[in-house]
Amino acid sequence: MDAQTISIRPVILQSTRYLTVNTNLFADLGISTPVMRAINEMGYEAPTKIQSAVIPLILSGRDVAGQAQTGTGKTAAFAVPILDRIDTSSKNVQTIVMCPTRELAVQVTGEFIKLAKYIGSVNVTPVYGGQPIQRQIKQIKSGSQIVVGTPGRVIDHLKRGTLKLDHLNMVVLDEADEMLNMGFREDIEMILGFATGDTPRQTVMFSATMSPDIKRIMNHFFNKPEMINVEGKAPSADGIRQYVVEARDSMRTDGICRLLDLNNFRLSLIFCNTKRACDTLVSEMQSRGYASDALHGDMTQAIRDKVMNRFRQGRIEVLIATDVAARGLDVENVDAVFNYDIPQDPEYYVHRIGRTGRAGREGVAYTFSSGRKSRNIRYIERMLKLQIETIPLPSVKEVEASIINTFLQEVTDTLESGGLRPYIEQVEAMTTDRFTPIEVAAALLKMRESARPAVVSGTVEHETGSGKDGTARSGRPSRSGKPGHGDKTGSGRPRRGKGDTDRFDRTDRTDRDKSSSRKRGKTFRAKQNRSDEPEPFYAPFVKKGGRKKTGGRR
Repeated sequence: MDAQTISIRPVILQSTRYLTVNTNLFADLGISTPVMRAINEMGYEAPTKIQSAVIPLILSGRDVAGQAQTGTGKTAAFAVPILDRIDTSSKNVQTIVMCPTRELAVQVTGEFIKLAKYIGSVNVTPVYGGQPIQRQIKQIKSGSQIVVGTPGRVIDHLKRGTLKLDHLNMVVLDEADEMLNMGFREDIEMILGFATGDTPRQTVMFSATMSPDIKRIMNHFFNKPEMINVEGKAPSADGIRQYVVEARDSMRTDGICRLLDLNNFRLSLIFCNTKRACDTLVSEMQSRGYASDALHGDMTQAIRDKVMNRFRQGRIEVLIATDVAARGLDVENVDAVFNYDIPQDPEYYVHRIGRTGRAGREGVAYTFSSGRKSRNIRYIERMLKLQIETIPLPSVKEVEASIINTFLQEVTDTLESGGLRPYIEQVEAMTTDRFTPIEVAAALLKMRESARPAVVSGTVEHETGSGKDGTARSGRPSRSGKPGHGDKTGSGRPRRGKGDTDRFDRTDRTDRDKSSSRKRGKTFRAKQNRSDEPEPFYAPFVKKGGRKKTGGRR
């Protein structure tokens, strides 16, 4: 079956047959009043190009294959006409929407619920792995017209007989290219085979690319589909400042720490190409004092939901994820995205950086590169038709200056807020002939300096002090991820000043006079702390027990 192609340009449609769909208002698309009311309440003013072209076609009953990038409004493009045509008097499954990941399935379900707010008796059930299947079976049996799920769990329900397709009239494949990349081709074909019956079925698909495998599925299961191709610049790049940071692989973690402290980001996303790198980086960031956690495919759904809730609430400031999280992860206030590893495909790059700069906000994306990796950056630039600025790794002095400026701004804000009378009286009591107010302020600043994060080996080491949100950070582990210099217990020792020599000498002499049992206890604690140190990023490639022994036991 030959596919008819309609190409949509940024200004007008390139086919006079469909000039009527090039509209600036949702009201011109023939949408029902209840759905229009929900759209207006959600704040949508005008449809996107993909919505303008697809919604009338789906409403007319045509099979549609849309090619568009993430962030173009694909979910509403199929959700609006589905809800417009749903039969609320029937409790049978009428539509199945298949998504590549659990996160995207949950997000799509949320959009359906919002758009169906003023339609009575519409039930949407998400089905995906990691959630108790009995709960899903109960929801489907209670009457769900729309089922949104991942291919694997949908097949489980079909084989169990808990999902009946006798009244199915529409199948939607969202992110079809990603489902094929994840190995779901046979599952998709099996589900489409189950859906083939006496009832006429409409098939809709959205994909960022049109690979030969996708075209084969279209030729086999679609009925003369209309091809909608949205061309132009990837929308997720708008409003996002993008930088390439030149840094060796061994300096990437330090580089992320410097950028976090230099810019005072509150919520950040870091993407890795592998689950192992993700887990290792989490350990490194936690050892540096950052509230961080991982999100990848090896985690159960309950844990993933818990991590995402903590991230949305700000209890996790750095979320480290694989590309699984790039699809469907929806957090509006992410300040920055870091590509710890360069994405393997330009499409992944677009999905990653699209997690920041959402809802009209500005965002920033950093990609670490060095040596031959620059060729991958050039490839991304060439495919996406953009130029990414290259910046050096921030220096230690820049990080220190940023921390001081942040503190001075806090002082200014405190002065402007007032309520200082009790403290002024205490300072006035100290300002005798011996000290001036300026000297007292300088002494307080010096005390603050000794408690604030100290830069150790190019990394910010937090001992005590104020966090990004004004909360105390005392008791957090060192951000250096290493024991303090000259301190085997790893607790971190303040840097010596000129007047501290005698104090350290007395401490050292006292330590030398400790009993032998005390020394044995100290040795035991040192060994224990060394065993608690996080593995370096190259640890997975070092054979365990492979260290060369220098001598036997004496």
